[in-house]
Amino acid sequence: MVAKHTANRKAGDESGGGGHEERFLKAFDEYADALFRHAVYRLSDRERAIEIVHDTFTKVWGYLRTGHDVESYKPFLYKVLNNLIIDEYRRRKELSLDAILSADGVDEGTFPELYAGGIEEVTFSLDAEKASELLQDLPLVYREVLTFRFVDGLGPKEISELIEESENVVSVRIHRGLKILRDMILKREEEIQNKRLKQTP
Repeated sequence: MVAKHTANRKAGDESGGGGHEERFLKAFDEYADALFRHAVYRLSDRERAIEIVHDTFTKVWGYLRTGHDVESYKPFLYKVLNNLIIDEYRRRKELSLDAILSADGVDEGTFPELYAGGIEEVTFSLDAEKASELLQDLPLVYREVLTFRFVDGLGPKEISELIEESENVVSVRIHRGLKILRDMILKREEEIQNKRLKQTP
């Protein structure tokens, strides 16, 4: 993961942050692993995830050194990380978020799956590893909100603040993402069943 000595070095070099250093290092200890896990789910690239989490803490330390303060580290770190991941998406020139959101077939409203349970509730007989693999195959815009919701445990309101979209937009994206995930799971289960039937003498 992100090496502890990196954070120590960043916080120790030219430590104009004064009292900020202790809180910064504590935030690193508390959130680095969770941020890394989130980045891996979003990017499907372990090495790039390490680099982006490192960049996140570097940016936050630079922000502190300019005389600013961070009231609450968790949302601030996720915000910086999310912005870096979006920049990475743009760099890769992958699909447009707006194009996916404009897809038809889902009405806006309240979706019960947003508020209880987790990905394991829609994986049926699949184990966590297989569910994780399927999540990687989702379009980026859905992978983003499902990762925030079920990997990081954030609610629609928190997610809306992080990605700067309305709660309703977040709800629609989660609903659509779960529908796609369910369809993928059912298709995989059907393929497995068909394969078993063909192998039966």
